[in-house]
Amino acid sequence: MTFAARVVTLGETMALLRSGSIGSLAHLASVDVAVGGAESNLAIGLSRLGVPTAWISRVGEDPLGLRVVREIRAEGVEVHCAADPSRPTGLMVKSRPTATSTRVDYYRAGSAASALSEEDLPEGLIEQAEVLHLSGITSLLSESAQSAALTAVRRAAAAGVTVCLDVNHRSRLGSRQLLAERLGELLEQVDLLVGGPEELAALAPGVPEEDHRGLLEALAQEGRQVVLKLGADGAIALADGVVHEAAAHQIEAVDTVGAGDAFVAGYLSAQLEGLDVDARLARANACGALVCTSPGDWEGAPRRDELEALLAGGAKDPVHR
Repeated sequence: MTFAARVVTLGETMALLRSGSIGSLAHLASVDVAVGGAESNLAIGLSRLGVPTAWISRVGEDPLGLRVVREIRAEGVEVHCAADPSRPTGLMVKSRPTATSTRVDYYRAGSAASALSEEDLPEGLIEQAEVLHLSGITSLLSESAQSAALTAVRRAAAAGVTVCLDVNHRSRLGSRQLLAERLGELLEQVDLLVGGPEELAALAPGVPEEDHRGLLEALAQEGRQVVLKLGADGAIALADGVVHEAAAHQIEAVDTVGAGDAFVAGYLSAQLEGLDVDARLARANACGALVCTSPGDWEGAPRRDELEALLAGGAKDPVHR
């Protein structure tokens, strides 16, 4: 039995080469092959929590593209992904030069997903959903990808579909100024805005990133929730004029990449269940913490029983409070 996607997202997922050992890639003898991308990380996180989700993208007509599509589809996500015979699948390389640092390098210029355009948006898919999720990454991929994002947002708004935007700035794709310009074209239609202090500050000129409440207030508008991700310091949300705060779980992090995507997946899943803002933040923080406790961008995203065990403080809880 198939179910209509309640959440639709679009963006690039890349093949991922990652080192299993600590040290520079200039010397390590081998790497593992996986996949990773902010929007598919979120889609997988939602799918594991029981939320039917669809992902739109492009990959190269190559073995890495096949792997990307296979992995995401295997997680129960509805895949709408063209295979481009003339452009390659993007590549991300992640290593741990030291025990306390992670390095991520991208090889995505001219990738298949950089050619993402409004023609890649399936007819009717966005309109039947409850949430359209975007990240700032897609807007910075290319002008055609920005056009696709704009079209998706306009279609969602016209159909009364909630629009969620995670700023998710990647400085190697574009400057803060370019990010602000491109997201400024989308922002009026955004119902749920999520980002870190530096990211939200890029959209709120004149407000310092240290002024958390000021950032929330500057970016709030009637009907919009603004959520500030603070990592190990938790999260703050402004909704309906009320500020909500939630402490983070104290964990021994193995890999923090993907934590923000898991956070948003947790928040959206709770919102779709009709939970209040405090419960949304609690679930978001739990999902973000759990994904950090195992290697990989999405592999540690919790399933429902794992999430409930953590929130209930079960004996197998991997988080040390």
